Amino acid sequence: MGEVRPVRPVKLFIGLLAGRPGLMETAVERCSAELGEVEKRLGPLPFDHTDYYAAEMGSKLMREIVTFRPLIDPDRLPGIKLRTNELEAEIARLPEQPVARPVNLDPGYVSTGSVVLATTKNYSHRLYLGQGIYGEVTLHFQEGSFRSWPWTYPDYQTPATVKFFNEVRARYMGQLKGQG
Repeated sequence: MGEVRPVRPVKLFIGLLAGRPGLMETAVERCSAELGEVEKRLGPLPFDHTDYYAAEMGSKLMREIVTFRPLIDPDRLPGIKLRTNELEAEIARLPEQPVARPVNLDPGYVSTGSVVLATTKNYSHRLYLGQGIYGEVTLHFQEGSFRSWPWTYPDYQTPATVKFFNEVRARYMGQLKGQG
């Protein structure tokens, strides 16, 4: 019989999409107020891999990924996803929003072996985490680097994004060592 062991904490990140830089910064500030100090950022980069979000978010979207200094217990991810959904709705109610969904916030985490994204959408490669939230292993660590799966979103497969997550993992590993 396997022995149940304590779960290692993980490194939280949020992937953001927005068409206006000011909204991106507003979202980062609100997330940081609740989740801790921002540690590392990638972007903003043009989000031109798909037009999936164009109808509700407009065109010329930008992608940013932000990590937070504190490590979290991975079982917090569903609650964080629910909260980021609330933050999206709050930002949508701000004055003078030209689109129905001005910002998209997708939390996830980096562990020693994977990059996991939270989603409200079920699919064959996703596991139910609780509270109506599913988890997707978007990247896996193999032979010294993160690697994609057939289902990995194109913007998470780019060399810049993989490099970013490799750097985040290295910093995360240092944090784990510092915790003993």
